[in-house]
Amino acid sequence: MNKWRGNPWATLAVLALGFFMTLLDLTIVNIAIPDMVDRLGASLDQILWVGNAYALALAVLLITAGRLGDLRGKRTLFLSGIAVFTLASLACGLSQGPAELIAFRAAQGVGAAMIIPQTLSVIVEVFPAGKRGAALGIWGATAGLSGVVGPSLGGLLVSRLDWRWIFFVNVPVGVIVIAAGLLVLPAARRTVRHRFDLPGVVLASASLFCLAFGLIEGEKYDWNGGICATIAAAALLLAGFLAYERGRQDNEPLVPFSLFRDRGFSVVNIVGIAVSFGVVGLSLPLTIYLQSVLGFSAQRAGLVMLVLAAGSVVSAGPAGVLSERLGAKYLLMGGMTAFAGGMVWMAVVAEAGGSSVSILAPLFLTGLGAGCTFTPMASEVMRNVPAELSGAASGVNNALRQVGSVLAGAVVGAVLQARLVTALREQAHQRAAELPPSARGPFVHGFDQAGRHLGTGGQNGLKPPADVPADLAHRIQTAAGQVFGHGFVDAMRPTMLVAAGVLLVGVLAALALRGVREPSANPHGLPLTEDELQEIS
Repeated sequence: MNKWRGNPWATLAVLALGFFMTLLDLTIVNIAIPDMVDRLGASLDQILWVGNAYALALAVLLITAGRLGDLRGKRTLFLSGIAVFTLASLACGLSQGPAELIAFRAAQGVGAAMIIPQTLSVIVEVFPAGKRGAALGIWGATAGLSGVVGPSLGGLLVSRLDWRWIFFVNVPVGVIVIAAGLLVLPAARRTVRHRFDLPGVVLASASLFCLAFGLIEGEKYDWNGGICATIAAAALLLAGFLAYERGRQDNEPLVPFSLFRDRGFSVVNIVGIAVSFGVVGLSLPLTIYLQSVLGFSAQRAGLVMLVLAAGSVVSAGPAGVLSERLGAKYLLMGGMTAFAGGMVWMAVVAEAGGSSVSILAPLFLTGLGAGCTFTPMASEVMRNVPAELSGAASGVNNALRQVGSVLAGAVVGAVLQARLVTALREQAHQRAAELPPSARGPFVHGFDQAGRHLGTGGQNGLKPPADVPADLAHRIQTAAGQVFGHGFVDAMRPTMLVAAGVLLVGVLAALALRGVREPSANPHGLPLTEDELQEIS
């Protein structure tokens, strides 16, 4: 008999490595966008879809993959997902054009959707209640770390090699996870054969696709009739899905409504959406601020963001243990308050002509707050879920968080872009006074639409005509840099405040949680018997 089969800590190590790899790919691509544009000859819109294709496939399939884990075996789904993800990563790295890369990124998203729901549900199953808090603390630290290591690792790989290595690096990791998983992960116990809710899958997937696609593309098409129709179709499909699922609640539905009868499950899903707003509201403007305003390289910007990772790692482990002993309510409230407070602090101290030193302390505080949310959310959302529904619960929870991320991206991006257009115009009028009268009109006009080119360094897009004297050209470029720097900081502040406000709404939602830790109603987490281990091996 393989002594490692079913060992909880060995199982956790394999799951955490696979989980880390998939979440890393949500952020690692952003730092490589300039290199991809140059080397693939792609448009910025095509490269943005390299990220969107992954996020879209992930959001659409998480609920289905979570339920499939319940019906076909979590070990099978996890290892199959790792195989799909690894092969898709290799194909991404070998892509010769943007269309190929987008298609293989979608395939990566399919693999990630198969992996992510299984990690949380397997952890809850294999760990007894007394040790589950520490295990979920590691899981939470993995989630927090992956989000901020992505830019750091991506910057290093792009600077030293090229963009293809942000995908190639997944291949050896995937092989290791598959080999270890075959030896370590417990196989499914023998159960009766289950039915698969195919109509529910079609309706849910179509609804999530229309919603995510509409939110992703809305700003690009100025929220025109087509986008509104797509979002309306998502609402109609969702209504149809809910009506259909209501009629088969006694016949193994894709989404068991009984999950939402538990107050903790419902509230934590709301909290998860709020945290997604915080993550997106921080990472999107901060990445642009570091590179386009402070002029940092991709690698240096990634290193600054390691401070965020450090804060998250410091707090995630203890938060897992405390949430098991004291309950999730006050940890979540404190964590989201610290998260929002760090963002407000950062918005206040950020300056166009400053340095990264001023934002390190608020960045660390933000990381501490974020680390206090991941594990308590995981612990509370699964606490009263029956064993046979753990995959469905994990899938629903992760799907709602991904949809929350897409919604956050749409809202945060719209606020940032709208405010940036106004701020650049105001700054251009102010700085134009420093230029000769003949140069003021073209200078101001050049910034009218600059806010629509986020992250490309708006000041670089305003180049003086070739016949302009060198001294005047230098003055125009200097003024343009000041316009973009001060304008972006002016736009970044309200953007971060919006995200902080949504986090505070999450704090209010967490008030509905029970404040005292009660015995878990979750019947799983029991160790496997010797007979079961013998049967599995």
